[in-house]
Amino acid sequence: MSTRAQVPLTDLDDGEPERFEQLMRAVEGVARSGKFIGGAAVAAFEREWAEWCDVPHAVGVSSGTDALVLALRALGISSGDAVVVPANSFIATAEAVSLVGATPRFADVDERTHLITAATLERALTPAVRCVIPVHLYGRTVELEPIMRLARRHRLAVIEDCSQAHGARFRGQRVGSIGHAGTFSFYPAKNLGAWGDAGAVISRDGQLAERVQLLRSHGERPRYHHRLIGTTARLDAVQAAVLSCKVAQLEGANERRRKVAEALRERLADCGLTLPEPADRDGDHVYHQFVVRARRRDELRRFLSMRGIATGVHYPVPIHCSEAYRASWSGHDPAPVATRLAGEVLSLPMFPALGAREIRRIAAAVTAFQAPTHGPALAVGAAG
Repeated sequence: MSTRAQVPLTDLDDGEPERFEQLMRAVEGVARSGKFIGGAAVAAFEREWAEWCDVPHAVGVSSGTDALVLALRALGISSGDAVVVPANSFIATAEAVSLVGATPRFADVDERTHLITAATLERALTPAVRCVIPVHLYGRTVELEPIMRLARRHRLAVIEDCSQAHGARFRGQRVGSIGHAGTFSFYPAKNLGAWGDAGAVISRDGQLAERVQLLRSHGERPRYHHRLIGTTARLDAVQAAVLSCKVAQLEGANERRRKVAEALRERLADCGLTLPEPADRDGDHVYHQFVVRARRRDELRRFLSMRGIATGVHYPVPIHCSEAYRASWSGHDPAPVATRLAGEVLSLPMFPALGAREIRRIAAAVTAFQAPTHGPALAVGAAG
């Protein structure tokens, strides 16, 4: 095993002392106020995030999963309904549907972008479908315009899952502001990350936002007057304070991610991997992950690990093939592209501070794997 310093998959806030101290002061401010639930810190972040996303309403909640659950509930999705979700996503996208009593229907994804499309959505439609959740996966934006047209034709609600695409734009509009609601996770490793679990729902619809506000806190307004059956899914003040410190830095951090991705593409161009393409004219990519494809993915991953380079697999089992959902379908695989991708995708290190030396080291290691003693790790298909 190499003794050289590891190139991590991502970085967290303790790597930047000045930023860390700023965040500690924000946390201390909440501690001294004693306002841990709700209060000024949460209200301030909600205003800032709504303004940043170009929408009138943002509601802080306890996680990205709860954001999806509460958005679905606010839209009236429940038992007997079906919701189309991409098979290539984190399980929370489907899990939230199940948690409200509805049934997820799995749509396949595009070979090149790894994202749901209007065509794959249409193949998954049934009369029971009332909603679709397009996921802006890895930081790349879904081609939303044809999906929105299809949704209007079939009277479907659209919830954008933006948990990996903070700050991305489609045709100039922030993700999350185009559908009926947008949901975010602020898990620590996200482009905008808290110091624990946190999330938000954004919308242009004031009634939907108000319903989410009620649902996140026992349906209560005013105190001890419960208008509906809710839950405890509030954004706590410590996480809100941390997030407020970071919002102003997000645009710059995303731009650095794009530059890192460009440098990685340049260095890896002749390494036999299928690389993620830049976004097309209408879309955007904020590179939450830099996902390549390799036929001998697991061998390559072990090889890179031996050389001190961390990698990830997002995701090794498509949702519909997981133990949780495999029994929900039989016969023909409803998402063969997603199934194939699961055996080939590999996430390489990606974070704003990834430097030229680390990028050269990654490329050198991948090139060494391609040497005759190891054989080619050729990818199949198109970019991820």
